[in-house]
Amino acid sequence: MNEEPVINIITQQQWLDKVGDAVQPAILKTFEAGGKTGQDIKDFLHGVWLGHPLHPAITDVPVGAWTAAAVLDSLELFGEKKYKKGADVAIAVGLVGAAGSAVTGLTDWTGTSGKSRKIGLVHALLNVTATALYTTSYFLRKRKDSRKTAIGLAMLGYGISSFSAYLGGNLVFREQIGVDHTATAVEYPEDFVAVLPENELAENQMRCVKAGEVAVLLVRKNGELFAMAHTCSHLGGPLSEGDLLEDGNVRCPWHGSVFSLQDGSVVDGPATAPQPKFDVRVNNGQIEVRLAKNEKE
Repeated sequence: MNEEPVINIITQQQWLDKVGDAVQPAILKTFEAGGKTGQDIKDFLHGVWLGHPLHPAITDVPVGAWTAAAVLDSLELFGEKKYKKGADVAIAVGLVGAAGSAVTGLTDWTGTSGKSRKIGLVHALLNVTATALYTTSYFLRKRKDSRKTAIGLAMLGYGISSFSAYLGGNLVFREQIGVDHTATAVEYPEDFVAVLPENELAENQMRCVKAGEVAVLLVRKNGELFAMAHTCSHLGGPLSEGDLLEDGNVRCPWHGSVFSLQDGSVVDGPATAPQPKFDVRVNNGQIEVRLAKNEKE
C-alpha cells in the first residue's frame, strides 16, 4: 500500500523512536505508580467507560472552537470589530478543550508502537505547538497594540492544528488506532461449530482455534470452558499468546488490555471495545462454539 509522502517522511525519522522510547514508558510508569487508582484514571482517559476512545470526542472542542475563532478573526480583519469578543472566547474554549485532548491523546498513544507511535508523536508535537501559539495569541489580545499579531499567531496555530488533524485521521483510517479490530467483515458462526477435541484442551490452557474463518480464543479455567474472539479489539493482538490471570481474565500480550472470560467485557484498557463472546458446549467429545445469542442483538 502506497503511503502519502508526508507519512513516509515521518516514518523515516529515527529520532522519533528515541523520543518514544523515553516518553512512553515514563507515562506508563506514572499510571502504574498510582496502583488501582492510576489504572482507573488510565481506563477513564482511554474511554473504557464510554465503549469507544474518549480522545476523538474531545478533539471536536478545540477544532470547532478554533474554527469559529478563525472565522470571527477574519471578519474582524475586514472591519467587523463587533466579533472581537466572540473570537477571544472561542480561543479560550479551544484551549480548555486542548488540555483534555492532550491528556486523553497521550494516554491512547501509550498503547501504540512502530509507525503508529511515530505518527502519533508528531501529531502530539504539532498540537503542543498550535496550543502554544493560541495561548500566546490569547494573552496578546489583551493588549490594544498587539491585536493583529495575536490574530496572525492564531491563524498560524489553526494551520498547524489542521495538519495535525490530518495526521490524526491517518492514525484512525489507515493505522486503525481506536478502531474495534473484532468488527470485521468475517461472519461469526451463529450455529455450533466443532473446533477442538475436548481432551486436547488442558486446565489453565489457552488455544487459538478456528470456527470457519474466525479465530477463536478457547480457554479452560477451573474446569469450565470459555470462548471469545481471539483478535484483541484494541490493535489485533493474539490473545492466546497473552496471560491467563488468576482472577479469570485474559491479558493481551501487545499492549496489556485485559478482558473478562465471563462476558468478554473490558476490565482494563487501552482497549475500549469488548471481545465478542461465544457460547461453548461439548458434543460427542468435540468442543463446539457459536456466537453468543446476546452478541447477535
